[in-house]
Amino acid sequence: MANIGEEVKNKQVIFRDYVRGFPKESDFIITSATIRLKLPQGSNGVLLKTLYLSCDPYMRLLMESQSAPTSYSPGSLLFGFGVAKVLESAHADFNEGDLVWGTMKWEEYSVVEEPGKLIKIQHTDVPLSYYTGILGMPGITAYFGFHDVCSPKKGEYVFVSAASGAVGQLVGQLAKLMGCYVVGSAGSREKIELLKNKFGFDEVFNYKEEQDLDAALKRCFPEGIDIYFENVGGKMLDAVLLNMRPHGRIAVCGMISQYNLDQSEGVHNLLHLVLQRIRMEGFSAPDYFHLNAKFLEAMLPNIREGKISYVEDTVHGLESGPAALIGLFSGRNVGKQNILRIRHMVGLYDAAVGAIKFGPLTANRKGAMAQTGDEVKNKQVIFRDYVNGFPKESDFIITSATIRLKLPQDSNGLLLKTLYLSCDPFMRMLMKNQPSPFSYSPGSLVFGYGVAKVLESGHSDFNEGDLVWGMLKWEEYSVLEDPGKLIKIHHTDVPLSYYTGILDRI
Repeated sequence: MANIGEEVKNKQVIFRDYVRGFPKESDFIITSATIRLKLPQGSNGVLLKTLYLSCDPYMRLLMESQSAPTSYSPGSLLFGFGVAKVLESAHADFNEGDLVWGTMKWEEYSVVEEPGKLIKIQHTDVPLSYYTGILGMPGITAYFGFHDVCSPKKGEYVFVSAASGAVGQLVGQLAKLMGCYVVGSAGSREKIELLKNKFGFDEVFNYKEEQDLDAALKRCFPEGIDIYFENVGGKMLDAVLLNMRPHGRIAVCGMISQYNLDQSEGVHNLLHLVLQRIRMEGFSAPDYFHLNAKFLEAMLPNIREGKISYVEDTVHGLESGPAALIGLFSGRNVGKQNILRIRHMVGLYDAAVGAIKFGPLTANRKGAMAQTGDEVKNKQVIFRDYVNGFPKESDFIITSATIRLKLPQDSNGLLLKTLYLSCDPFMRMLMKNQPSPFSYSPGSLVFGYGVAKVLESGHSDFNEGDLVWGMLKWEEYSVLEDPGKLIKIHHTDVPLSYYTGILDRI
């Protein structure tokens, strides 16, 4: 941790030049400058430490010379939505230690001279990354785009394109909470499974596997579509117009299929706006930022009660940012694409065990808040059998069991919620068929170092709410009957992930 007044290296992402066609990693420059962690004399701004940065489709529009006055300038820093911590403040509305979200530069440390548009984060019982997604700009986009622009009614037929993305996944769940029939489209089998099994869409289809989008929509909506939440444009919009019901509403959030084209595709079926008396309206999230308090009042209970889930796809380190941003336009991401500024001390087996991408088993604490006593699904990673040679994803089984979040009567143990799990080289040795009391047993849970939160304690050394690190099973929730070797975390002014790396096993 650097201290105020220190001179440190400040990693940055620079926009090289205006982009035509599909953006490439070479359109960006990863560089490093020196910054003194001190506000200039007479400043009325804030000194920020970047925690998360958001990759969003609208950023592609800012890469063109003829775009908005807020376009990126060649040779300048990239910017977008993010989450940061205030290291020093000369502004009356912010204090040292405040957490904020808003538009920020793609660099590790920033001086913001006009921080008035930053929004202070008051609720920290949810993952901070949510403020780049479900509780940030994409969340506001989804909530007001659906409720304000679409004016939904119970029982209506709703179609969401790009439905597994940051906005689409939330729109679908909001529509389900309204009692609507919801169909989503996405571009991979993994995303289709996510929409159906995690987000509860009534029907889904892979647009890449459909020869005729009009026929696909008629199959899913034999009675037509009342509401279309538009994220794609092009051929999808043309097909939707043929299937809209009278007085239907189309909320135009984005048209990602058009962003990388030199010449945008035309829309041929606009006459249906007249024939079916359809209202088609564009909108922008900043129009609703002043309603942030109302938005949080509506959204936070749904998250805490488990009525809404959210999936993020997080990469680590600013140097990973350009590839993550470009991946949006090829559909490589699954869920909300974020950049975690601080690189985690994990990752050796990311390729071998890539199937654990979702849920608290990675360096993201995703999903809804369960309460003690609830019966919940408990995702787990099982060791299939002893390994010879290089381990493969098929050497592990991703499964789910049911667990009641309650310690057994008279237990002297702990009920834990896993936050982070570490991937370490020693784990490969435990996969061999050799005499060792620590080797993994075929059919048993994988285990390794990790960080967890105590949900319930029957042990005198630990209390509910404590954060701990030590040897944990690879599952979302665990009952640990002999917690004596866990180490309590007392210093939370550094990322908790550090206790799987730089601050563990010292």
